[in-house]
Amino acid sequence: MSGRLIALIAVIIGFGALSAQALMEAGYIGIFLQHFETYAGMQVLTDLVIVCVLAIIWMIGDAKTSGVNPWPFVVLTLAAGAFGPLFYLVAREVKSRAKQTA
Repeated sequence: MSGRLIALIAVIIGFGALSAQALMEAGYIGIFLQHFETYAGMQVLTDLVIVCVLAIIWMIGDAKTSGVNPWPFVVLTLAAGAFGPLFYLVAREVKSRAKQTA
């Protein structure tokens, strides 16, 4: 297992734990509603939307060269934010490793 894959898995586990705690505390809708209470919160939500859209554009373009189907990860990005690109990077890394060993 590569260092890059270990790092990605560690980030997914850590971010997953934080996300699970936030979901238990605020609920899925509650996470978003809190961003509409202040301009600072709206700025953070807008930033997240911009970054997720850019990540979706990148995943679709990168999929042509990496051979990974981007659409499950696009849907995951729309539903769960950064988890989509993180899991796409894992799939990309696994596919790349498989090509190297074949």
